[in-house]
Amino acid sequence: MAPIRKAEKDERLSAVVTSRTPLYYEEGADPRMDRPAYVRSGSGVVWLRTRERLAVIQDDASFLALVDPRTFKATAVTLPWERGGQRQFDATRGNKAEKLDLEACVVVAIDENVDRLIAFGSGSSPMREKVLIVDVSRDEIDARLVDAHALYEAMRSRTGFSGSDLNIEGACVVGETLRFFQRGNGAERDGLKAVDATCDVNLFQLLSSLDAPDLMSVPAIENVHVYDLNELQNVRLSFTDATMQGDQLCFLAAAEASPNAIDDGPVAGVAFGIAAEDGLRIAAITEADGSPFLAKAEGLVANPYHDGEFFLVTDLDDPNLPSELCTLSISFV
Repeated sequence: MAPIRKAEKDERLSAVVTSRTPLYYEEGADPRMDRPAYVRSGSGVVWLRTRERLAVIQDDASFLALVDPRTFKATAVTLPWERGGQRQFDATRGNKAEKLDLEACVVVAIDENVDRLIAFGSGSSPMREKVLIVDVSRDEIDARLVDAHALYEAMRSRTGFSGSDLNIEGACVVGETLRFFQRGNGAERDGLKAVDATCDVNLFQLLSSLDAPDLMSVPAIENVHVYDLNELQNVRLSFTDATMQGDQLCFLAAAEASPNAIDDGPVAGVAFGIAAEDGLRIAAITEADGSPFLAKAEGLVANPYHDGEFFLVTDLDDPNLPSELCTLSISFV
């Protein structure tokens, strides 16, 4: 087991949510496509330069939301995943096990005209070992799914990274590597405990393996690090996403009292963190009035228009409620 790196609470770091906007599709609902009127379960967010839009993935609905960051208006992109005509998956419908569970996403510039969004299933079950690839130009959107069992099996086999339950919740591009963030909210199993951890793979080798999964081997799993992210209200914090702002790595962590990597639990708070030279610095996110921010934030991306500001997307764990796009202001006081 790799040495555990502990995050330190930083009293100087201020992380304040300054706005919260429910995400509704401009097109409204479409029963024929089994599309609700809103984004159900925002689990990741990236910036698409080719559209000047935020792209929000969802863990239990087969739609991508493109959001104008100035107006917060969302448009829906239908993804190639449905079962019996259904594109919404939850316990009430009895089909929760069939969802893709997309939980982490990055964007890579293929050329000056095309951005490639890559979204990863959590890997918490065999159904959730698929990768969504969406090529986005100014005029076209092309989406496809890739079975990535070999990649997930490679991560699962590194028990120092996966712990008792593999649960990929975040990813970000760091130079020429792709860094995965494992969320340590699983149950103890076979003598293994849940861990929060990161690992790196070579980005270009990963892109090649996803383009030709039957021909190319998956890249090596490297640089595994395990973390103790501290607690909020006596509930363990665990990774939910990460992003880069310039050359600074930033991350989200939620204190969710969940019994395992699949079932939800009450949220005691959410934290924002920075990977500094002296280690991880972390602070609880608050509302503008100073009260704790209690919505489970699962997606993080830097605002391309304002330094020190980020966008969050929330998953309220209720299929009847829309996810929110929030602005987060970061400062040192």
